[in-house]
Amino acid sequence: MSTETIFALASGRGRAGVAVVRLSGPGAMASLKALTNQPLPKPRQAALRNLHIDNKKILIDQSLVLIFESPNSFTGEDVVELHLHGGPAILAALFEELSSRDGLRIAEPGEFTRRAFEHGKLDLTEAEGLGDLVNAETAAQAQQALRQMRGELGEIYEGWRSELISSLAHLEADIDFPDEDLPCGVAAAMAPKIAKLRQAMENHLADGHRGEKIRDGLDVVILGAPNVGKSSLLNWLAGREAAIVSDLAGTTRDIVEVHMDLAGYPVTIADTAGLRDSTDAIEREGVRRARERAEMADIRILMTAADAPEAPPEFVGLAQSGDFHLINKTDAYDAGSARATFKDAQWVSVKTGEGLEGFLKNLEEDVIARLDVSGAPALTQVRHRRALEECVACLTRFDAAPDPELAAEDIRLAARSLARITGRIDVEDILDVIFGDFCIGK
Repeated sequence: MSTETIFALASGRGRAGVAVVRLSGPGAMASLKALTNQPLPKPRQAALRNLHIDNKKILIDQSLVLIFESPNSFTGEDVVELHLHGGPAILAALFEELSSRDGLRIAEPGEFTRRAFEHGKLDLTEAEGLGDLVNAETAAQAQQALRQMRGELGEIYEGWRSELISSLAHLEADIDFPDEDLPCGVAAAMAPKIAKLRQAMENHLADGHRGEKIRDGLDVVILGAPNVGKSSLLNWLAGREAAIVSDLAGTTRDIVEVHMDLAGYPVTIADTAGLRDSTDAIEREGVRRARERAEMADIRILMTAADAPEAPPEFVGLAQSGDFHLINKTDAYDAGSARATFKDAQWVSVKTGEGLEGFLKNLEEDVIARLDVSGAPALTQVRHRRALEECVACLTRFDAAPDPELAAEDIRLAARSLARITGRIDVEDILDVIFGDFCIGK
C-alpha cells in the first residue's frame, strides 16, 4: 500500500450542481474525521456531513459522504468520496484545506486507476478499457471500452497464457526428470496444441485493425478533380460550413478534416485538393498531400461530375475495392445513357440533395460492416499487437526447435509476451505512458 493519500476532483470541472471529490490512501478516513469532527459513516452508506476548516470554525459545505474500506474499493485502499456543491469557491476551499494536511497531495493523472492496477483490482487491459470509456465519443467506442473494462479481452490472453504454461510444465518435466516414466516425445505431442494456439492468435491479429479503428476512428477521404463538389459534400455530411465552397477551381489546397459520429462509429472525413496538374507550387503540394492521404485512408469517395462521369487519369492507382464512386451535379447535366454505363456509381446532387440520403445510408452500412463490435473482442492497442506478434514468432520457432530445452524456452518467451499485455510482468517502463493519458481524478 502507498504511504501517501491522494485526492482529486473526480467529476467535471466548472460550475455544477454536484461535484465529487475522491480521496484514496491510508489517511483518507482520518481526513474525513478531521473535516467533519464526527464518527465515520458505515461503509457504502451515504451520510450527510458538514465539512469544516480549522476545527469547525468555518463551514466549507454540507456534503454527502461515502467510505469504502480497503480492500473493497476501486483502488484497493481506503477511499472516501465527498459529494458536495460544485461551485469553484467551495472546491477551492476544500482543496486548500486538504493540501494543508501532512501526507495528502493532489493526484497525478490516472493515479487512482494505477493504484487499482498495482493492488490487483484491474489488469492492464481493463485499465486501458476504463481510460477508453472515459474518452469515448461514440456508442461503438463506449461498447468496445466497456467490454474491455469488464475483462473480456484480458480473459482471452490469460486463457492462452494458461495453456502455454501448462505445455511448458510438461516440457520442463520431460527435461528435468529424464529417468522418470514419462511419455516419450513430449514436444512432438505438444505440437498440435501449440499450432492450434498459434492459429487462434494469428486469426486475432488478422482483424483489419478493427479495434484500433473503433478506438481512433475510421479514415474517409473525398477525392476528385477541382469543382466537382467535394467541399460541398463535406459540408453536407458535417451539417455545417466546414470547408470553403467557391466556383473558383483550386480553392481547397490543404486537407480539411471533420470528425463525425456515423451510425455510432467514429469517422474522420477529409476534403482534399482537386486532383489535376498545376503550375502553382502550393496547389501541387495540396495534390501531393491528397494522394498521400488517399493511400492511407480506409475508404475513398471518388467524386466526378455528371458532365464527365468517368474517373480522370489522376485517379489511377488510388482506387481500391470497396471505394465509392459518387457522380455529382445531376441537377445541372442530363447524363442520359451514362447512368447505364456507370450503374455501380451513385448519382447525386449535393445542391438539391438528390441521392444524398441513399449515399449516406450506404456509407453507414459500409462503416458498420468494417467495424462491427458484436463479435469477439478486438485488439485496441499497438502494444497488444506487438506483444502478440512476438508471441506468434516464439511459437513459430517452437516448431523448428532442435531440442527440448530450446522448445521450452520458446514457450516460456511466448507466455511472457502474453503476460506483458495484462501487466503480470515487465510493465514498469510503460505504466507512466498508459496512465499519463488519463484525466486527473481517475
